[in-house]
Amino acid sequence: QVQLVESGGGSVQAGGSLRLSCSGSPFTYTMAWFRQAPGKEREGVAAIYNLGITKFYADSVKGRFTIARDNAKKTLYLDMNSLKPEDTGMYYCAAFQDGRIPSWRVLNSDEYNYWGRGTQVTVSS
Repeated sequence: QVQLVESGGGSVQAGGSLRLSCSGSPFTYTMAWFRQAPGKEREGVAAIYNLGITKFYADSVKGRFTIARDNAKKTLYLDMNSLKPEDTGMYYCAAFQDGRIPSWRVLNSDEYNYWGRGTQVTVSS
């Protein structure tokens, strides 16, 4: 059954932290987190390859967010620190069916086949 389920969202004040999780299947070579704010396009936040060593981040979150995966548990994580109001949005987990997305396209939402329903993150100033 194809189902990715996100959890861990919530409301925090600026400067706070949250940990998002995504569990389910398919749990594939390339996994990623995206987010979408009201009235804006979906944007790539972070991505990770199978071994959990190679990671990619949007410039806006570098140094504040960390993506990780536990293949045994089929769980993807996003640790978010020093949160800002502009981090507010619906956060989605995504999986790519066919292996490895090239690095220059890994944060492009068009590349991903499977999506969760999202978890809301709200950061107040």
